[in-house]
Amino acid sequence: MKFLPTPQPMSSAPWPGLALWIASAALLLAACASGPPPPTAQLAVSAAAIDQAVSAGAAELAPAELAMAREKLDRARVAMNTRDHTQALMLAEQSQADAQLAVTRTRAAKAEKAAAALQEDRRILREEIQRNQR
Repeated sequence: MKFLPTPQPMSSAPWPGLALWIASAALLLAACASGPPPPTAQLAVSAAAIDQAVSAGAAELAPAELAMAREKLDRARVAMNTRDHTQALMLAEQSQADAQLAVTRTRAAKAEKAAAALQEDRRILREEIQRNQR
C-alpha cells in the first residue's frame, strides 16, 4: 500500500505573514483613532451641579469651592474643543465633585449659623428665667 503525499496549498503572496501583519496594523490604527466619545452629558451634569451650588448660596458661603468648580468646567470645555475627551471627562467629573462640595459646605455653614442662633436664644431664655426667679 502506497500513500500519496498530501498536497500543500500554494501561497500566492511572497511573504505569507504579510497579509496578517497588514490586517493587524489596520485594526490597531482603527482602535487608536476611535477615542472615547465626547462627554457632553457629563459637562451638562457639571453645569447643573454648579447652578445648584449657586442657588444654595455657595457664592457667599463656599466661594472657593464654587470658583474651583467653575474653573474646572471651563477647562473641560477647552479640552472638549481640542478633542481631548479623556481630559474633558476627568475635568467635568472633578467640576461636579467641587460643586457638590460647595453645596455641602454651604449647607454646613447654614446649619452652623442656625445652631449658633439657637444657642443664643437659649442663653437669652436662661437669663430671662433667672431674672424672673429673683
